[in-house]
Amino acid sequence: MSLPEVVAHLRALEQEAGREAGSAKLVAVTKGQDLGSIEKHVLAHGTYPLGEGRAQELRDKAADRPDWEWHYIGALQRNKIKYLRPVTLVHAIEATWQAEAIAEAAQKWGHAPDLLLQLHNGEEQKHGIPADELAATLASVRETGLTVRGLMVMAPDFGAPVEQTEAESRILRLFTDTARRAHDLGLPELSMGMSSDYPLAVRAGATLVRVGRSLFT
Repeated sequence: MSLPEVVAHLRALEQEAGREAGSAKLVAVTKGQDLGSIEKHVLAHGTYPLGEGRAQELRDKAADRPDWEWHYIGALQRNKIKYLRPVTLVHAIEATWQAEAIAEAAQKWGHAPDLLLQLHNGEEQKHGIPADELAATLASVRETGLTVRGLMVMAPDFGAPVEQTEAESRILRLFTDTARRAHDLGLPELSMGMSSDYPLAVRAGATLVRVGRSLFT
């Protein structure tokens, strides 16, 4: 699907869910795409935030195009934080030390990105904050002075074959639960859904959907 087709689909999904048009915004995942491809497939159709999951790739692209809006959507290691200077939103904060390190770096940068906290999706060996630690982590991250805008969650990888209806049901429950937790914490932003499952995310209330593969094929 082209970007206009994805956006049209988002608008249709919003209408089906009784949501305001434009309340689910597209983050174009540009991992592995060069600047020419991003211009052709994404920015030729309007202004969209660009989501990068590899810190060095983000550094190199943003050095050439600092005028574009960059989000960081990958797992965050301490030695990669220095590459986040051009970023406006970090999607995957899973520990207070990450926010502390960003806040320290931001003092040198003169500006700071906003943050989303990543909720653990229940899978073993996956990134994220356990649900019972979410409120405490939010409080400690806010002590850094950075702004937490919302939550992010990844749909689970079921591994063993699962019936499509069962998989969709489980993903929708996760997305709906994440939306409830964000609401209870007073957080307005919800980064949920990727190329394969963003319709479920919009149905559950996602405000940011991370789509990449569909835009470049």
